[in-house]
Amino acid sequence: MSTPEYSRTFDVRQVDRLHVRLEPDAAERAALARRFGIVSIDSLAADIDLACKTRAGGFQIEASGTLKAQIIQPCAISAEDLAVTIDEPLFFRFVPQSTAFTPDEEIELSAEALDEIEYEGTHFDLGEAVAQSLALAIDPFLTGPDAEAMRKSGLIGKPEDENPFAALKGLKLD
Repeated sequence: MSTPEYSRTFDVRQVDRLHVRLEPDAAERAALARRFGIVSIDSLAADIDLACKTRAGGFQIEASGTLKAQIIQPCAISAEDLAVTIDEPLFFRFVPQSTAFTPDEEIELSAEALDEIEYEGTHFDLGEAVAQSLALAIDPFLTGPDAEAMRKSGLIGKPEDENPFAALKGLKLD
């Protein structure tokens, strides 16, 4: 497994009641922009409060805070660059890696378990969790002010022409 573009690991034994501010440098932001298929990440900062709780099998870390970013991403229709401001609440729960299942076993997750990120050993990666939260906040279908003009210009296909039955539309049934 390769190292994430933005990694900040913390020891579970040293984070109780800790406040951290994570800000990737320019090279890390550029690598994240490539990973997420956007033009650039001009700024990215996460302010996070950490709290540690003991639980069976290790420590549970709750992380809550905010993610703020300024990104440039292409319009989904015209490909023009669009400036986007992201301001998202964050909540993660880092839990010890579970071994209570067998490979290929189907498991059902509760709503509470959806915010859980497993860690191995005594360290968890808060930087990668922040990066994944940024990825989820990016609108993959963002359109800008020129999108409608591009649609009307005829330079892009109409949605009804992009389905599997479009080729059959012109066939004669005689």
